[in-house]
Amino acid sequence: MAQQTLHSPFLPIAHTDAGRTLAAGLQIFERSTCSYVKPAFGLTKTKFRGEPINVEEHIVHSTPFCNLIHFTRTAGNPEISEHISKDPKVLIVTPMSGHFATLMRGTVEAMLPSHDVYITDWVDAKMVPLTSGYFDLEDQIEYLMQITQLLGTETNIIAISQASVSVLCAVSLLAAQEPPFAPRTMTLIGGPINTQNQTVALTEAAATQSLSSLRSSQIQMVPLYYPGAMRRVYPGMMQLLDRMSMSMDRHITEQVKYFQHLVRGDDDAADYHDAFYDEFLAVMDVPEEFYLQYVERAYQRHDLANGSFVFRSAKVDPKAITETALLTVEGEQDDLSPAGHTRAALDLCTSLPASMKQAHLEIGVGHYGVFSGRKWRNNIQPMIHKFIRTHCSDSA
Repeated sequence: MAQQTLHSPFLPIAHTDAGRTLAAGLQIFERSTCSYVKPAFGLTKTKFRGEPINVEEHIVHSTPFCNLIHFTRTAGNPEISEHISKDPKVLIVTPMSGHFATLMRGTVEAMLPSHDVYITDWVDAKMVPLTSGYFDLEDQIEYLMQITQLLGTETNIIAISQASVSVLCAVSLLAAQEPPFAPRTMTLIGGPINTQNQTVALTEAAATQSLSSLRSSQIQMVPLYYPGAMRRVYPGMMQLLDRMSMSMDRHITEQVKYFQHLVRGDDDAADYHDAFYDEFLAVMDVPEEFYLQYVERAYQRHDLANGSFVFRSAKVDPKAITETALLTVEGEQDDLSPAGHTRAALDLCTSLPASMKQAHLEIGVGHYGVFSGRKWRNNIQPMIHKFIRTHCSDSA
């Protein structure tokens, strides 16, 4: 109420330096304490060769813990409609690590003009009733195998961050058990395939804390007023604070800049800040069993890198991959999955010829810059597009 009052044009103090400073402080306080809801993708249009194309979201497969969204494209021009109907099919697998799938809005937006895009939209665990059962890392792998088979043999998978581990496991298992359903290409972006290659704050924290310590300090029970009441989860806000603490200086600097923009009345810069943090601060809870199993296998035992990953009593062996081309993408300044973590997948897929393997290190970007932002749009996405087209030679 005080903030709204100080923004009133009829209040004389609102036009003074003191009034603008106080209003800016109140606005920062309000934004720091409010709850941020899941944003919408809001992607309704794209373009192909300058021609407008309509985009609609459709849930094509649903489970208690995930919705598979298809961004259906339609064009008024019959020639363009025929052309886009032949575009490569792309499944974007988002990380189940606290943020909603909408954080990858820029990823989807850049792929839409020339790809038939699907995306995994993981459900906030506090909204899933206990009667729906549990969901761990092996359940995620099984789900990815199912939807890859559902989408068919011409699928190209793009896995972001945490999802890289699950996708590499799923593709390895499909290659061994259901070869016809193995995807055409697999792109792993900023994922912890082998966290032994370089240590950062995240990997050190995950590797040095016992599972019992993590369970007692980071796991909470969902309150009774949510549909998922009594479910044990790793709360989204706790995940967010853990991540922000690793780069707190940068976030404090951004808040200081935001305060200065508000005082000066620089609305465009302030609105840009609001849009970013509205997305960044919207978080979801993750099931306890998924979080702890993931930490144990990816950060503590290094199961994939050590060749000891077991899924439902079956060994996960990336050597089984022979028909799926592999691209790894890393960011030079990534403080969550630094250079070497994702590229390790190339060494594990020993049955793939060199012509079907490619690695890319993007200079000057951090973890989020490898799948969103200017360098994603200008450098990384065009490279992925070319990689997919190269290994889908029959695509238009």
